Order: sequence, then C-alpha cells, then structure tokens
Amino acid sequence: MTESRNVRTGVFLPPHHTNNEDVALCMQRDFELVEWVEHLGFSEVWIGEHHSGGIQIYGSPELFIAAAAERTSRIKIGAGVISIPYHNPYIVADRIVQLDHQTRGRGMYGFGPGMLIADAQMLGIAPEDQRVRLVEGVDVVMRLLAGETVTLESHWFTLREASLQLSPYSYPRPELAVATSRTPIGSRLAGRYGMGILTQGGGDVQGSWAHAEAAAAEYGNTLSRDNLRVVVSFHLAETKAEAEKALHFGYEPWLHYLDALNPTAYADTRAKGGDDPAKMIGARGGLVGTPDDAIEFLEKLWERAGPFGTVLIAGTNWMDFDATRRSYELMARYVMPAFNRRNVQREKSFDWVYANRFEFSGANAAAIQKAVDGAKK
Repeated sequence: MTESRNVRTGVFLPPHHTNNEDVALCMQRDFELVEWVEHLGFSEVWIGEHHSGGIQIYGSPELFIAAAAERTSRIKIGAGVISIPYHNPYIVADRIVQLDHQTRGRGMYGFGPGMLIADAQMLGIAPEDQRVRLVEGVDVVMRLLAGETVTLESHWFTLREASLQLSPYSYPRPELAVATSRTPIGSRLAGRYGMGILTQGGGDVQGSWAHAEAAAAEYGNTLSRDNLRVVVSFHLAETKAEAEKALHFGYEPWLHYLDALNPTAYADTRAKGGDDPAKMIGARGGLVGTPDDAIEFLEKLWERAGPFGTVLIAGTNWMDFDATRRSYELMARYVMPAFNRRNVQREKSFDWVYANRFEFSGANAAAIQKAVDGAKK
C-alpha cells in the first residue's frame, strides 16, 4: 500500500440523454459538467460521435471541443472517438489541426471504426468494411499530420497531391488515441503509430495493451502505459443505498436503449442482474457504491490490468445532474487521493506528532511555565 502513483482522472461522455428531454438543455448540461470537473481538478473529458438512436446526441465531437474549450481554461477535451470510416481522412486531419490551434493544444483526438451499425447503414457502409476503412484512414491522417503530401486512390476516397496548409500547434503532433474493444485492430494501430489507448476497464485491458506493444515492437515504437486510459462506470454517494436510489433517474431508459443497440448484450445484462441496477452494472465491470468501494475497485483493477495513466468515468447520466456532480466530487475529493497515495506524507506527519504528543506538549508546557516564571522576577 505504499506504492506512489500519478493516475489522472477524466470523464468519458458518450453521452446518454433520454428522448424526453430538450436537446439544447442537454447540451448545456454537458458543458456545465465539463466546467464542473475542471473545477474539481479532472485532467480531461472525452465526447463521442453518433448519428442515430436519439440518445447519444453529438454528431460532431469536434464542434463540442470547440465550444467547451471556450468555456474552460485548463482541462483537455477529446473526441472519443472520431468515426474514421464516415469521413474523408483529409477533412479529419484538417479539422484536427484547426482545433489544435483554437484550443492551444488542449484538444485530443481518438479514432475508431464507428460504434453504431445504424450509423454505417445510413451511410451505405458495410459493417465488414468499417475496420478496413479505419486502418486506411488513420494511416492517411497520420501522414498528413506529419506534413506529407498524399496521393491515393481508395475505394471510398480520392486524394491528389493533398497536404495540409497548416502545421499542428502541438509539437510534434496533437495527442491521439485509438479505441479498443473486441478486436486487436485498434490496439495494433496504437502500437504502429505510437498513440494512446482508450479501453473499457471491464474488458481485457492486459490483452489490448499486449497487442499494442507487439505492434509497437514491429514498427520500432515504444509505448508508455501513461497513455493507457481505462473507462470505468462509477456511481458514487455517501452510502451505497443513496447511490442505488439515484440510479432510478436514468438506468432503465438506458437499458431500453441497450436493447435497441444490442439485444444479446441486453439479455445477458438482465440475466446477470435481474432488476437490480447495481448488480447489472457490476456484471458489466462497473460499481455502484461509496468512495471506499471505489478505492477497493481501483486497487483490484490495477492489480488485474497493470498500471494505467488515466481512469475515465463513463458519463452515462444514470443519476440526475446533482447526484452526478456529487459522484464526481467524491471521486476527486476522496477516491483519487487515496488511490494515488497523495496523503501519505500528511499521514506520516500526523503519526509522528501523535506518537510524540506527550513529549511535545510537556516541552511546550515547560517552556510556557519558564516564561511565566521569568516574567515574575
């Protein structure tokens, strides 16, 4: 328990907003949340890209980054992720560089194949083609960010002597990451290009990292676990009962959404947890409980997954806004200081003072008495 750590804290916002709410107010709520977690000292926030289903409302994480950056001054804001198969990779690279300047380097950019099959369906993209496009598109984005001129005839885009007119603000490039899930493709891209990883804490973190390291070795890169980000689902309150009660706000609507996206995952979640949200979230690798529960959870995750640089709380909106804000505050105020051992020196200092309290108080009393006696003469 004496190991020193410097794990950062962030939020991964899909986001989830039920279809009975005003969209503009949902967006305002997300901006306020970014401001709140910056106040708490969180290092970063990520926002997703989705185009169907009505629950995850942002079609352009880049637009969110631009607006959130104007409302904040320190926190880093990421696209988690840009769905590469949906866009010409030249436009992706061009927007990244523009945002890199607008945010003075506070933007971060994750890449993925696209999560919702419905999105790909609307765009006429076959599911089996998404990861092929991801690999090809990321390669082009990386070449453009490095200042290359690219000529390429692909089955889904054409570039002729294409180069960016601006160099990145960040040197040598903005912070980049790849989302990993059920296949090693994202991990291998991270290793090939020396990018960070976004992965689920309930999944095979070690396996994802092993694939990335293997690819890094092939391409002569060295990866740092400081760039490994692990997403966890934490819902905290002063008591477990309070945390469980707060889930009544949004968990059932989310389950209905899960059923629409993935009936198999929905049925599995129901089978493992029944009608108990805490059990269902636990079965999916999350936690409903107290700060002490969260500390224990992170210790076990660290032991199972190995070191990581950032823990990202999944911003699912299963609690209402006030309970969500309080959950994040408990994370910042109690969980991360304990997990990172930030108060070890304070505890050591207290223990030293307490162990010598009779000696110190006696010496102080003697000194006072001596001063009193001296004043009488």
